[in-house]
Amino acid sequence: MPVPTGPVDLGLLPATAAVAADGRLWIGACDVLDLAEIHGTPLFVYDEAHLRAACREAVAAWGDGVAYATKAFLCVAMAKLAHEEGMCLDVSTGGELHVALTAGVPPDRLVLHGNNKSTEELAAALSVGVGRIVVDSFDEIDRIECLVADPPALEGGPEDAEPPVRWRPRVLARITPGVEVHTHEFVRTGQEDSKFGFGLASGAAALAVERLAALDAAGIVEFVGIHAHLGSQVFALDPFAQAIDVLAGFFAPLGLPELVVGGGLGVAYVNGEEAPPMAQWALSVRAACRRAGIPDSVRVTAEPGRSIVAAAGVTLYRVGTVKDVPGHRTYVSVDGGMSDNPRPVLYGSGYEAFLPREAGAPRPVPIRLVGKHCETGDVVVAEGFVPEDLVVGDVLCTPVTGAYGHSMASNYNKVPRPAVVFVADGTVRTAVRRESLDDLVRLDV
Repeated sequence: MPVPTGPVDLGLLPATAAVAADGRLWIGACDVLDLAEIHGTPLFVYDEAHLRAACREAVAAWGDGVAYATKAFLCVAMAKLAHEEGMCLDVSTGGELHVALTAGVPPDRLVLHGNNKSTEELAAALSVGVGRIVVDSFDEIDRIECLVADPPALEGGPEDAEPPVRWRPRVLARITPGVEVHTHEFVRTGQEDSKFGFGLASGAAALAVERLAALDAAGIVEFVGIHAHLGSQVFALDPFAQAIDVLAGFFAPLGLPELVVGGGLGVAYVNGEEAPPMAQWALSVRAACRRAGIPDSVRVTAEPGRSIVAAAGVTLYRVGTVKDVPGHRTYVSVDGGMSDNPRPVLYGSGYEAFLPREAGAPRPVPIRLVGKHCETGDVVVAEGFVPEDLVVGDVLCTPVTGAYGHSMASNYNKVPRPAVVFVADGTVRTAVRRESLDDLVRLDV
């Protein structure tokens, strides 16, 4: 492992990141410190060229049908970008569905997920004609059967309106193959003990397939495939191959045209970490399919999220307090925290921190980077390092925050959520405006 007091690894920064002669960090041909001055902090900064390149890489690796997992980061601008670069979009709630449709993504380029899709969410998806529904429970099968067999009339329509057209949705069954991966227990999903999907070992998967096949024969749904997702932040490729080996004997006799391995490809967050590239992940999965006897005619695809957006984004904070506790540690407090990045609190996730005014500088001073919230656990970087000349008022940067920061942000302590900006070729555009104090009471009655 590299010495942690060295400069931040530039490989953790967005693709267009560059350190100028004066040591200042630029992203998308924009001075990062200028972004903080103009747009305020905390601030999410996304390298648009990085986002687009990652989407294109996913399409090249997996082919048509690869879906961006929007839970990692979603706003109208991101939905448009992913669609423009040829990706489908995986949405898992009625809210994510609404954002994608608002962005102009065609419904047939959407995949609906979720372990507890409500009748209203399913009805909304069916009414617009989403491309795929990944079925997660027997209750959901019942709901889809009722909705397709007897479609609800649109609200506000005339009493003598034509009855709604019955649409036959394409569905996949989500299977839990019983394969555990080495990641945090809260983001494992492929083991038997999971709230997601139909267990293979328990026989639930076989029963679900039987139900869906019967609905297919009755013309209610078009049963097109099997889906299996192992978890998130997975660095090793072997578990994906293992899942294929487990699924192959179940999948092959069904003669279905689609197999989806979900997402979960890990990304490097701190100096010294390495993650496999997208192309290697896809090649590994396809090789496992071939070895397992799954025909080449089957559309094998995936749903990457974190690996598309994480490294494309950084968060900028302003240092408000530096507090040395003798015999213990130095606390550096910033103007954000667990409200804009809850991952360290939830999963013990590690991050780097550095000063964008001297991006290549050594970082010999150990600190704990904390937020402004009323929680001892409000930690952004538990064991961080900074240059000796850090002072109150400095802008601090945490890289690899493009995934699950904005999307999991909250208003805890009534802190307004940060703005999101996209930078490209010297141009800055606001993708999500900063919340105002008035926004905090906008829904109150």
